[in-house]
Amino acid sequence: MLPILLLSLAFIHNTVYGSVSCYDDSGQPVDWFIVYKLPRPHDSPPAGGMQYMYQDGRTQGWVQGRSLMNSTEGAVGRTLQQLYNEARWRQEEEMAYVLYNDEPPNKLSFNVKGHTKGVILLDRTQGFWLLHSTPGFPPSLAEKEYSWPHSALSFGQTFLCVTYPYSQFKEIGNQLLFTEPHVYDYRVEGTFAQDLPALLNASEGQHIQEEPWNSSVALTSLGGKEFVSFAKFRSFGDDLYSGWLAQALSSDLFVEFWLRSRGILPSNCSEHFRVYNVQQVAFRDSAPTFLSTKDHSKWCVGTESDPGWTCVGDMNRNRAEEWRGGGTICCRDPAVWKAFHSLVQNYTDCDDAQEPHSTWAVIA
Repeated sequence: MLPILLLSLAFIHNTVYGSVSCYDDSGQPVDWFIVYKLPRPHDSPPAGGMQYMYQDGRTQGWVQGRSLMNSTEGAVGRTLQQLYNEARWRQEEEMAYVLYNDEPPNKLSFNVKGHTKGVILLDRTQGFWLLHSTPGFPPSLAEKEYSWPHSALSFGQTFLCVTYPYSQFKEIGNQLLFTEPHVYDYRVEGTFAQDLPALLNASEGQHIQEEPWNSSVALTSLGGKEFVSFAKFRSFGDDLYSGWLAQALSSDLFVEFWLRSRGILPSNCSEHFRVYNVQQVAFRDSAPTFLSTKDHSKWCVGTESDPGWTCVGDMNRNRAEEWRGGGTICCRDPAVWKAFHSLVQNYTDCDDAQEPHSTWAVIA
């Protein structure tokens, strides 16, 4: 117990004294969090499209978000506000950041680059990696303030933020060489450029040049939680989920993704471990039920609690994205698995691509 206590105390000490971290709705540093931005209800005001559900290691499942997505009082806003804090940049001689999005805020789309969205911010002690699914987000540093795009009100979005020690950003940089992100704003200079050459190279548009075309690495958060990052390059030439992830995790998967994209891949039962497309999502408390056609988030969850994998990332299941870079981050956590598994109300089986199947009887 003593090593665990010391690690926890070290995490609190680092974040209190200014190191970069993920933050919760209360403004407290957290090891990780997941946010699920809910779709905007029909005929609701704009605020209806900025409500969200939240979870971290302390909530043990979904709780209602305390703020709105456009506010720096919410978890995502508090976390990203560290990027726009001018006073902090003046005080910190060494900080680095990378903003990437295949649909960046300038509205230009990059169909050759990876289908991937995220934010990296770190100092010489630690930092966070935020994976998300929101086009046109977040603003570049030149905008000088956090904001939520009006174009992102209508549909659901997911966010996974993890606080990592400095050493883990070597592996994270390597993973970006596989996903080939479109980086629209970055600063990786001085010691960061020397210590993290892959992060700099990926920020400058470089990518891997030879096989293997995919990479999985274990990442350990500042608080000691284990995650696995899966990243594929465009030359991988297959679906992330049915072509790799399900077999790698030894688990059948329910996959939630943007069903309005072209060339949707059907549920796949051709391999030992199967992949099922989710058709409808339902939070069981006060939050709404919605079809996957209203949801731009990208996540998957194992169909069974053993092995109990959950992954949050930035890739769809369609033919075009078989030939684009991208990835996901997975963990085995009973509370996270239960939270996501309980969301799956209906899915498409392989034997009848047009007939949705309900899971509610199974997961009640």
